Amino acid sequence: MKILILGNGGREHAIAWKIAQSPKCTRLQVAPGNAGTKEIAENLALDPMDVSAVVKHCKDNQVDLVVVGPEAPLVAGVVDRLEAEGIRAFGPKQAAAELEGSKSFSKRFMERHFIPTAGYSEVASQAEAREQLKDMQLPVVLKADGLAAGKGVYICLTEADVAEALDDLFVKERFGEAGKLVVIEEFMEGTEASLLCFCDGKHLYPMESAKDHKRIFDHDLGPNTGGMGCVSPNPEVTDRWMKMIEREILFPIELGFAAEPWEFKGILFIGLMLTGDGPKVLEFNVRMGDPETQSVLPRLKSDLVELIEKTIDGKLRKSDFKWDRKVCVSVVAASKGYPLTSTKGCLIEGVESCGELVFHAGTKSEDGKLFTNGGRVLAVSALGSTLDKAYEKAYKAMDAIQFEGKQIRRDIGK
Repeated sequence: MKILILGNGGREHAIAWKIAQSPKCTRLQVAPGNAGTKEIAENLALDPMDVSAVVKHCKDNQVDLVVVGPEAPLVAGVVDRLEAEGIRAFGPKQAAAELEGSKSFSKRFMERHFIPTAGYSEVASQAEAREQLKDMQLPVVLKADGLAAGKGVYICLTEADVAEALDDLFVKERFGEAGKLVVIEEFMEGTEASLLCFCDGKHLYPMESAKDHKRIFDHDLGPNTGGMGCVSPNPEVTDRWMKMIEREILFPIELGFAAEPWEFKGILFIGLMLTGDGPKVLEFNVRMGDPETQSVLPRLKSDLVELIEKTIDGKLRKSDFKWDRKVCVSVVAASKGYPLTSTKGCLIEGVESCGELVFHAGTKSEDGKLFTNGGRVLAVSALGSTLDKAYEKAYKAMDAIQFEGKQIRRDIGK
C-alpha cells in the first residue's frame, strides 16, 4: 500500500514509525514531515491545509490510504474531499470533527447525551464573561472555543488570573477567530487521564491509558503547553476506574454517536478528570494526542495499518489489540522561550547515540546536521518493566541530547 501521513509533529513521526513496521506499507510519505520522518519516509513539500493539493497528489500518485495527524485538516474537511474522490482516509469527516473544532459544540453534545462533564456557559464578550463569573466560585476555567494548538485554556485560581485571561481572549484577541466565543467551565478537582479510542462508526475501542503533563515547569507550574511529556499506562487508571469509564463515559458516547446525524470514524481522544464523583470529560480531540501517541504506540504490538483498515471498514474487534505490558515514559524537549515563543536554528547533538526512541517534532536537517525548528523539538520515549525503570532510561537518554536553550521537565511520570 502507498500511505500518506499528513502532519509534521512528534505525533506524526510516531505514527510513521509504527506504520513503517507494517508489511502492508510499501511506500510511505509524510506531508510536510520533519527531520525524523525523513529518515523512514519521503517528506513532501505539501501543506496539509491545502485540501485541493492533497487530493490532487493522492490522485496523481495512486495513494491508497491517507492518515490525518493534526486536527486542523480534519476540521477543514480533508476526509470529506478525499472520500468523495474514492481515496480511503483515516479520520472523522468535517461534521464530526467539530467535537474538537468547537468547545461549545462538544459541550452541547455531552449535555444532550448525559455524558458527565463540568458545568459551563458560553460568552462572546468580556462584559458577558464578567456577568457569568459573578455567580461562579474560583477557580474557574476559560477556554477559547476554536482550535488554539493546545494553548487556549486558562485555569484561573485568582481574580488576577481571570483578568489576564479575559485580556488575552477579548482585548488582545490572542487566538483570533478561535477566541471570538469563550467557554467558561467549573473547575474540576481530581487526576487527569488521557484515553485514545478507535471508533468504527458504532463502537469505541479504547487503547491503553496515558497521563499527559501540560504545564511547562515541574510540579505543574507555569503556562499550559501542547504537552511536555507523557506516561503510559496512566498509573492512576486502575481496573476499577476503567470499568467506571466504560460504563459512565464510553457507553453514553456510543449512544450519542448513534443518535447524531453525523458518523464518527477515526480516533476519539478523551481527556478525563477522575473526580470524587466519578470520571468526567474534560475535552474531546478527534485525532491521536501529542505527546500521548509517543508513549502509547511504542507499547502497541498490533499492526497499526490493519487497525486503521478495520476501523474504516467497520470490522474492528477488541481482540485485534495486543499490548506490551511494559511502561513507556516520554519526555519532551522544548526550545528556549516556549510556549510563548520558540527558538529555531540551534544545533542538536546526541540524538543518534542516546540509546532510546526519539520522535522528532520541531526539527530540520541541513548538510547532515540536525537543528531546532519549533517550540517542542523532540521527545525521548523509553520502555521499562516498571515506571521507575522507564523514567531512568528516558532521562538518561534525554540528558545525552543537547541544544542551546533546551527546556525539559524532570517529573514526567512522577
